[in-house]
Amino acid sequence: MTADHLLLPRRVRFDLSRSPLHWIPHDPDAAYVMNSIHLLLPAGEFWFCRVYNQALPYVKDAKLRADVQGFVRQEAIHARSHETALNDYLRRHGIEIDTVLRAAHFVFDGLLDQKLTLKLGNNFIARQVQKRMARWQLRQRLAIIAAIEHYTCILGKWVLEAEALDAPNVDADLRDLFRWHGAEEVEHRCVAHDLHAHLGGTTLERQAWAVVAFPVLMALLAYSAKHMMNQDPAVGGRFFFTRWERASRRGTLPTLESLVGAALRYLDPDYHPDGEASLQDALDYFARSPAVQAALARERAAA
Repeated sequence: MTADHLLLPRRVRFDLSRSPLHWIPHDPDAAYVMNSIHLLLPAGEFWFCRVYNQALPYVKDAKLRADVQGFVRQEAIHARSHETALNDYLRRHGIEIDTVLRAAHFVFDGLLDQKLTLKLGNNFIARQVQKRMARWQLRQRLAIIAAIEHYTCILGKWVLEAEALDAPNVDADLRDLFRWHGAEEVEHRCVAHDLHAHLGGTTLERQAWAVVAFPVLMALLAYSAKHMMNQDPAVGGRFFFTRWERASRRGTLPTLESLVGAALRYLDPDYHPDGEASLQDALDYFARSPAVQAALARERAAA
């Protein structure tokens, strides 16, 4: 990320009232997988914001502090946009999503938000131990976020480049929602990694949590997509990863091999997300995104 680039919140709005359930008509499997990714994200993104707000007092570098604040604003808008637009869209089409939302909140608000404490009394040594433990736990949470942000960057880069989504029968509003979100994931791809390192996090911590995060994310995604697919009689009953593989051949999902390759790249000790995607590609999309341009027009009118 360039030293002079500022992460700005884009207050976009999406009207999905006319969007069909099979918004990729020639590949509803891919539509369900992409819907699942964005159905699960809000719980995680609100959790990211809580963790980053806990980390902010420890950030001494002014540029990184501004990036963290920009990241929090962007993630909060992501979460709210999906909750208000995508959730209503799925419910309007008769898809039960509360089961999936409960699973996401169980992971992010339950498991990952647990605080580790030791009953050591209230003396000076006990307070120092608790303080160090809290700082250690904060670092581990930041490492988890860095791992997740690696994968969201990979998916963001893919969705910006996926030519199959430019087909004229693909719903323009949902395509714009996913590409705007993907572009912002590319734009702020370095923040989680740099914040974890700034607070003393190690490469080994990031690698270890990535090994855990990748299969958990895929399991959540498979569960969510399968839950919604099972409610749609127009979609067959094939195995989830068979569906994914067939969609990837059509270009409507990234290949599973590319995701495994991205996971392996992250384990390189010299890995840094700056080389994973192009900031300019994200900025170019913002310049042509209908939702982003409409948001800018509203801001100019209000000024």
